[in-house]
Amino acid sequence: MGSISLTGQEKYQAPFEPLVPGIRFARFNDIDHTVEQINDNTAAVFLEPVQAEGGVHPATQEYLKAVRSACDTHNALLVFDEVQVGLGRTGRLFCHEHYGVEPDMLTLAKPLAGGLPIGAALLKQHVADAIQPGDHAATFGGGPLICAVALVVFRKIADPQFLEKVRNNSALFGGRLRALKEQYSAIRQVRGMGMIWGVQFDEPAAPIVAEFRKRHILACVAGPNVLRFLPPLVIGEEELNHVADVFADILEAR
Repeated sequence: MGSISLTGQEKYQAPFEPLVPGIRFARFNDIDHTVEQINDNTAAVFLEPVQAEGGVHPATQEYLKAVRSACDTHNALLVFDEVQVGLGRTGRLFCHEHYGVEPDMLTLAKPLAGGLPIGAALLKQHVADAIQPGDHAATFGGGPLICAVALVVFRKIADPQFLEKVRNNSALFGGRLRALKEQYSAIRQVRGMGMIWGVQFDEPAAPIVAEFRKRHILACVAGPNVLRFLPPLVIGEEELNHVADVFADILEAR
């Protein structure tokens, strides 16, 4: 119930009402509006350094630093949700490394065990000291098989050469997408980093997703007008160029 209450998407919340009370939402990347919501009664601020479901919107460094400062002033925890954008997705082991801003807590999940079910919360020591055995537990949490897989996956992703390849591929793919924006007026904006990219249109993006699927390429939407690319971190230059070429063909045919 806590995590459902924290999402800003009503379609996910409605089936589970009533929700946890006392939660307020701030405008992402709006320093003044966000800082106004933080006071001495604030327990924690939860945010994604790059909004994934929200349309692939990277935070600005100024924004994250301002939120960190406000949390420190009011003794509130800063929690980064890196379920989608952590573990190499943005070209760094953790997304917040791009910004030089450290959270008090960090949530991880999907990529951690290479597709097997696992979740994790990383805590600064002052947060961990407040948790006693039994306060946070799960029936199947910490299973030895899944944790063994997660350890192998983590070591692979944490390899500096692996992360460098992700950053190099990001420069390639991001460059191709930006070039398409200059060529086709239907594209309003290109946003992203690493291997998470959003392409915003003036019209629904779902038909473009369908065209990609016809060509055996999986893409998805992040909001009604944003096409989202989440390539596997092990993808190569040839495959990325193929995706960009297919995208150009789809745009040309519209």
